[in-house]
Amino acid sequence: MIEKHNCKNGVRIVLEKIPAVRSVTIGIWVLTGSRNENGQNNGISHFIEHMLFKGTKTRTAQDIAEAFDAIGGQINAFTSKEYTCFYAKVLDTHKEHALEILADMFFNSAFDGEEMEREKKVVYEEIKMYEDTPDDIVHDLLARASFGEHPLGYSILGTEEKLKSFTPDDLRIYIKERYTPENVVISVAGNVEESFINDIDTYFGAFQSKSNQSTIIKPTFLAHNIEQFKETEQAHLCFGFNGLSVGDANAYSLVIMNNVLGGSMSSRLFQDVREKQGLAYSVFSYHSAFLDNGLLTIYAGTGKEQLPLLRDTIKKTVDTLIAKGLTDKELHNSKEQLKGNLMLGLESTSSRMNRNGRNELLLQRHRSLDEMIREIDAVDHESIQKVIESTFNQPASMALIGPDKLD
Repeated sequence: MIEKHNCKNGVRIVLEKIPAVRSVTIGIWVLTGSRNENGQNNGISHFIEHMLFKGTKTRTAQDIAEAFDAIGGQINAFTSKEYTCFYAKVLDTHKEHALEILADMFFNSAFDGEEMEREKKVVYEEIKMYEDTPDDIVHDLLARASFGEHPLGYSILGTEEKLKSFTPDDLRIYIKERYTPENVVISVAGNVEESFINDIDTYFGAFQSKSNQSTIIKPTFLAHNIEQFKETEQAHLCFGFNGLSVGDANAYSLVIMNNVLGGSMSSRLFQDVREKQGLAYSVFSYHSAFLDNGLLTIYAGTGKEQLPLLRDTIKKTVDTLIAKGLTDKELHNSKEQLKGNLMLGLESTSSRMNRNGRNELLLQRHRSLDEMIREIDAVDHESIQKVIESTFNQPASMALIGPDKLD
């Protein structure tokens, strides 16, 4: 059972009590990411995520790390295109301590100039590491090919050039604009009483920060092609198709279809590309849902000489899907796999915190497991075919990273 509480200032709290475990996971979710940036400050959401760990008015970065090590807890964060999350997982006996430290980081981070310059070097290395993994960076290229100069086409990490320009005041201004009560959700899951909501309200229920936030603009799917050549042993290829937004009524149909296409070892892409022809070690597809649109991605990596055959094989697999849809067996097995994944995800306080926080932040609603299973069971061949046609009967975007002089 999920308990919801709206603080007077607009901060939302979602709490799921799980008495059978001894852990508690607390997450602070903020509705801001690279989508809310511009050409001048791209990467600032991710950099703020780093800087919130670098010390407060009363704690150093080492103090924060030692505080969680001393109680056997974990603390981490991540930034996406549309949201940022800071979270901690601890034993239930240490939840109040973890909450106090998270609140201190959220409200009292020092943004010391010297500390910022050191952390910029860390992020520079993160960017370089990312650029050295073409099977990762090709997905960033695909976002740019799909959305162009729209912020959804931006890299989450930003660039070294942009990072160099950031000042402590830049971070404080961005936080004032985006870290507002209406953009914040506190999600808690684990062995915790409902009274813990009062503790959260004490820390997060009174702060005020209002600004004139710009309205997000829905992107146009561009279906452009981008090729980048560098010294690699493989060519890394991505195709992108216009997908569905968060909460779309056809979401489960798309998830089930994608699972059959490239979401598992028994998927058509895995069987056609890897098992039957040995063209790739890694081949898969996945769907990214955003607030007002989505992107279905197909990825595979292969040797330069096999690239034309790889492209043809992927095209034939997609064409067959369009022409014939799913078999009864594929539809049934994919439904059962999706239901199994949902149930297995309920076994971790971290996964429940993530699910509840994301749902509240983006959808403002929570469905029970029974409701989700009913929606999955309701998916039929007709709804699958509708999604297939809306997804694939339009031009695709393409991104390629490979060795020089590709034919």
